[in-house]
Amino acid sequence: MMPPTSQPPEPSGEAPPEPWRPPWVRGSGSGLPLGLAPAVAVVQVLGSTFAAHNQPGRAPLDAFGYVLLLLGPALLVLCRRRPVAVVAGTSAVTAGYLAAGYPYGPVFLSWLIACCVAIAAGHRRAAWAGLGGVYLVHVLVTFVLPADWQRAAPPSGTVWPQEVGLLAWLLLVMAIAEIVRFRRERIAAHRAYRQQLEERLADEERLKMARELHDILAHSLSLINIQAGVALALLDRRPAEARTALVTIKSTSKEALGEVRQVLATLRGPGAAPRGPAPGLDRLDELTEQADRVGLEAEVQELGERRALSATVDLTAFRIVQEALTNVIRHSVARQAVVVLDWRDPARLVVRVEDPGPAVIADAGGSGSGLVGMRERAGAFGGTIAAGPLPGGGFRVRAELPTPKAGSE
Repeated sequence: MMPPTSQPPEPSGEAPPEPWRPPWVRGSGSGLPLGLAPAVAVVQVLGSTFAAHNQPGRAPLDAFGYVLLLLGPALLVLCRRRPVAVVAGTSAVTAGYLAAGYPYGPVFLSWLIACCVAIAAGHRRAAWAGLGGVYLVHVLVTFVLPADWQRAAPPSGTVWPQEVGLLAWLLLVMAIAEIVRFRRERIAAHRAYRQQLEERLADEERLKMARELHDILAHSLSLINIQAGVALALLDRRPAEARTALVTIKSTSKEALGEVRQVLATLRGPGAAPRGPAPGLDRLDELTEQADRVGLEAEVQELGERRALSATVDLTAFRIVQEALTNVIRHSVARQAVVVLDWRDPARLVVRVEDPGPAVIADAGGSGSGLVGMRERAGAFGGTIAAGPLPGGGFRVRAELPTPKAGSE
């Protein structure tokens, strides 16, 4: 006796719980870690306090200065929700800090983070406007305002190299933010393109299977419907002939089920192998035999020497003939049809199916997708389909199919 195997639990429909993470790294409504604002506040306060010891000419930090150092990081909590407002707020705080003459230090940190987040969110103008505004305030306070209006001592000596270095550093940070934004947009565009491509391929595959199922079922069910009517009409008077019709129904339905299984096997996954080879023109005899069982005499004529075809063209030609004969059975009173395969052109195969008509006036109805499916099949690799009534009566389906060498797909 084999030991019982454990079965995987059935899905409950609820999302699995998220793994626990420390509060300081959890995402908030702002989209940034909750611990970012306190960390920036600590860096700005401690960094500016230590930097003040080496800047005797600057105004000493007081309560208002520390409020400004804390206000910028506090605004980062709303950075993702209101990026433009946070850029404006941190720019005003940083400009106020510089205008007050407080010591230089990491006061720019919260402001630069807000600008980088705004750039990533697509608000580039706001970020660059904030950069220009803050730097303009710095230049005005340092070089334009009279000395008696400044709380800090005016700079001595040549300071332009330092200013150029500061501006270059700010531009470098902003440029890095722009590069990151550009890369994220490219990745998002690539993912969107991949998704659209996968959806288009899935739609094409579904359309291909729908065409296959239509051709298989329309042909088989038409034969079954006619043979069932014959069997019912002859069941009491001539049971032997009714038995022949029932045998035809059995064989036709068995063949149709096999082809349907082969088409549906592709839904099981990429590893599912087909149960048998795809039908081709080598099975034309089966089509003519099936047509003959329902009273349609189909004659096959070949012009030129038959050659090997690729699997796609071979299947398409077979399905076109199958659908054309099915339409004759369903929509015409003709009891004869001609199938012509013209191989004389080495670059293409011409398939013609003609019947003398006339068409059935009271049609049993249909979706009208047979001719559409044939055109889609032929057009998938550059072929064409022309279908319409003949001048002297009847109907013709003519297909021109390019014929690449077998195995060149």
